[in-house]
Amino acid sequence: MASVSMMFKSIVQVAQAMGLTLSGLFRKPLTVQYPEQPIAVYPRFRARHELRRYENGLERCIGCMLCEAACPTGAIHVEAAENDPRHPTSPGERYATVYEVNLMRCVFCGDCETACPVEAIVLGHDFELAVYNRDGFLLTKEQLLNPKVPNVIVRAE
Repeated sequence: MASVSMMFKSIVQVAQAMGLTLSGLFRKPLTVQYPEQPIAVYPRFRARHELRRYENGLERCIGCMLCEAACPTGAIHVEAAENDPRHPTSPGERYATVYEVNLMRCVFCGDCETACPVEAIVLGHDFELAVYNRDGFLLTKEQLLNPKVPNVIVRAE
């Protein structure tokens, strides 16, 4: 008698599993053909760092080094210099001569973005961070000022 009830339970479990499989058969696929189709990311998604500029071309970074101080892993290195009043690089008295982000140390927490008083550093949506050697993980100021345009769609939360 016990074996009949065990067999009945097994049949019910197999029927439930087959029902779950059949329900998934008629759903839209979740995969995306990535390079051809953009990937949808949330607005708060944090990926590769970007340094911003003002509309007139001046750099936003004023060399205050608050982002370097706020970084919990020490992934950011900033060296500041005095701004030339005749040919300014940024609107402040100082500007960043060296701005480096070490992506091997970064945890993409966004503390640098929060600490910046002029919103110079932001974490963009470019998640393609693969490189062939370790030197590619050290982003320089020129790379940060000229970010790639990511192949993503920002969707609503």
